Amino acid sequence: MPRKLLIALAFAGLGVLPAGAATSMRSAEADVVAQSVLMPGVGYQRQVEFTPHGPVVLDVVTAPRPDGSLYTLAPALSNGAIGGTETLTQMEQDASATATVVGVNGDYFSAKTAVPTGILMRAGALDSAPAPQRTSLGISANGTLTLSRVVFDGTWRGTDQRRQLDLNAAPVAGHTTLYTSAWGPATPPESAVVEDVIGAFPPAQPDRVLTGSVTQVVPQGGTPIPPGGAVLVARGAQAAHLTAEAPAGSTVEVRLTLTPDWSTMASAIGGGPVLVLNGKPVFRPNENFSDPILNTRGARSAVGQLSDGRVLLVTVEGGSTAYSAGMTNYELAVALTRLGAVTAMGLGTGAPAAMAFDGSLLTRPTSATEQPLSDALLLSYNGVYAALPGVAVVSPNGDGVDDAQTFSYKLLRPSTVTATLTGPDRGTRTLVQDAEQPGVHTVAWNAETAAGTPEVEGAWKFTVTAVDDQGRTTSADRQFAVNDTLGSLQATPVAAQLSKGQNALTTTFQLAHTATVTATIETRTGIVIATLLDAKLQPGLQQVLWDGHTWTGALAFTGAYQVHVTAENSFGTVSLSTPFTARR
Repeated sequence: MPRKLLIALAFAGLGVLPAGAATSMRSAEADVVAQSVLMPGVGYQRQVEFTPHGPVVLDVVTAPRPDGSLYTLAPALSNGAIGGTETLTQMEQDASATATVVGVNGDYFSAKTAVPTGILMRAGALDSAPAPQRTSLGISANGTLTLSRVVFDGTWRGTDQRRQLDLNAAPVAGHTTLYTSAWGPATPPESAVVEDVIGAFPPAQPDRVLTGSVTQVVPQGGTPIPPGGAVLVARGAQAAHLTAEAPAGSTVEVRLTLTPDWSTMASAIGGGPVLVLNGKPVFRPNENFSDPILNTRGARSAVGQLSDGRVLLVTVEGGSTAYSAGMTNYELAVALTRLGAVTAMGLGTGAPAAMAFDGSLLTRPTSATEQPLSDALLLSYNGVYAALPGVAVVSPNGDGVDDAQTFSYKLLRPSTVTATLTGPDRGTRTLVQDAEQPGVHTVAWNAETAAGTPEVEGAWKFTVTAVDDQGRTTSADRQFAVNDTLGSLQATPVAAQLSKGQNALTTTFQLAHTATVTATIETRTGIVIATLLDAKLQPGLQQVLWDGHTWTGALAFTGAYQVHVTAENSFGTVSLSTPFTARR
């Protein structure tokens, strides 16, 4: 079945292009091979830099300052618990009911325990302690990003002196650990420990005095952590102190101190090292990282902020000198300054490094499949979201290919919705005007006027505006085209016999308007092996022949191919393709 495409537009609802699918726009240092709007205010680019080490693919998201109104930047925890893993796309799907999100992988994490190596703070509550010899990223309520080496000091106190504790960490002999509900459903399975269950415990905000009553004392691990509660676990010599100083019914006081004081941060995530400070790339961060992590070219992600408060999410792809050779830590720092970052920090590297939007990968996995993560950094938008239209070009010419259009949009709250179309004549057509519930809504359009005649051809815009139950108004729009120029593409026979001196394939198509037409024979992956036509044609039925030879003059190999016809005129560019097989 032929399929109409609009050249240089995005694919499959993502609003982005696979590498090489769009006409490149040359910059001083990189080719932009794809750019689009993911959601209102949030842009995406895929850039390719050509280096002596091979091409390097850089995926860049630019978003408004995440001040918590429409846009929020915050970490997400795999399965909502430390110690588990989940893919980035799955984390985004988990968040889809409450936001539309684009994100990157988060902190480094232990392959054995899946515990993040650095800080994790969500909604002001500390889930994981920082790595003191590495940079941490703090995100304030107004969307300002702060980079610092943060030191953690945790203590508990019962009826005696203050004693040290770890927070939501893998067991260490002789240590006491506080496990909050962020750890998961139960404490680690251990023997020869004492565990104090605290039935009600406040959110683990740093630099606060947190108190709770011991409701139960348990002599082994694997204890359920009460929702909204915590469990204090002591090992070795510390077990005697917990038994004596915090018996059942007593009150335990906990302090989770961060230096510098980050108690006002809305959220935080670990990673490192620092990449950009005051608009300058950092060559030697002097942090606790091995040389291979910093200086081996590979996949890696980063987060940064521009001087106007906008944020950058960046992933450099790696793993292949043919597709993307990756970058060193410093090379990424230089790339971030080129993008305008005044502040930036690295995140996890290697196979886990990834970028995704709305539950679909934007980056190509370094390994065979997408790798699971401990945590991620997500940019969330909580207004109305419009997906790309069902087809990039509507052609209501009755040939059965893309004769109608489908629009979809997502609401996060009950809203009064107005959805309209604006045509090249600047007239407005109203598709929806109604109160609707949260969820994904779909609208069909047959590209006809009220009188049943085809709509005007050219560039169109779909706009959806929602006023939610809190009185907030948001809007989203998408572009598409109506173009009847090209239709009824056929290639016969569908199983072509290749032979010297004989015609192998006859291609026919209908032109409704004068257009510059290109017809090519391609592999199913889009590699052109022969150009059949490149000329300006008048309206009418067209026929093009192929003799079975490639552009080199040799007879094509047996295999699966497609005919691809593109027509360009004042109404835009439209393409049709249809598959066939060839056999010698």
